[in-house]
Amino acid sequence: MSEQTDVVLYEVRDHVAIITLNRPERLNAWTGELGTAYFNLLDRAEADPDVRVIVVTGAGRGFCSGADMDMLQGIGSGRSDATPPERRDATYALGIGKLIIAAVNGSCAGLGFVHALACDVRFAAAGAKFTTAFSRRGLIAEHGVSWTLPRLAGQAVALDLLISGRVFLAEEALEMGVVNKVYPSDELMDRTLAYAREVAENVAPISISVIKQQVYNHPGLSVADAMVESNRVMAASLKRSDFKEGVASFLEKRPPQFTPYSGS
Repeated sequence: MSEQTDVVLYEVRDHVAIITLNRPERLNAWTGELGTAYFNLLDRAEADPDVRVIVVTGAGRGFCSGADMDMLQGIGSGRSDATPPERRDATYALGIGKLIIAAVNGSCAGLGFVHALACDVRFAAAGAKFTTAFSRRGLIAEHGVSWTLPRLAGQAVALDLLISGRVFLAEEALEMGVVNKVYPSDELMDRTLAYAREVAENVAPISISVIKQQVYNHPGLSVADAMVESNRVMAASLKRSDFKEGVASFLEKRPPQFTPYSGS
């Protein structure tokens, strides 16, 4: 199943939704229209019980080069029509109850970097260029990146990348913990989709949703409160049919048939 719009592509294969930012002539620079389409497709993928994992990538040579300069110029000029219509936060993907993998195939800058960090896992093509860029445009750490980046790479690295706005490559991003894996460019999507299919075939969808909530919410709790909350959701998981199915499929050496999840 596939769908094409002017600015985003959407396809489902083997329980994996592939969302492709599709402005290759502008290195997939972000616009209000693109943002609305992207978030709507995240919602579509979450609501589809056949989708278990989401992969986000870019068409052509880039992942996303940041906010479109025409849009930035309009905002800077104070034009009344300059504000993009999309109002969902850039961290919206963190609240989607399915695993979201960014396949960073090329340039990943500014707002593109923000959205890559809002995914749960990041794989990058060798040599892909990253930059936060904000400080070099007279801006600050935007759209939640001051929350996501220190949690991935630590405070000192986050300050370096956010203040300097320097360009760094996928290989350094891997060393800093910004990305999980680096693959040759011609292998990136195959490797990403293989990982996505492995998760889709073997992991309970509701487990993904709950684990995401734990990982993103528990760092703000005390260790005691995190333990109480973990015990609560663990007790609930022990009562679900997925637990029995997980044990049975392991003992019977067969693929599990877990309950689909559609965000409700």
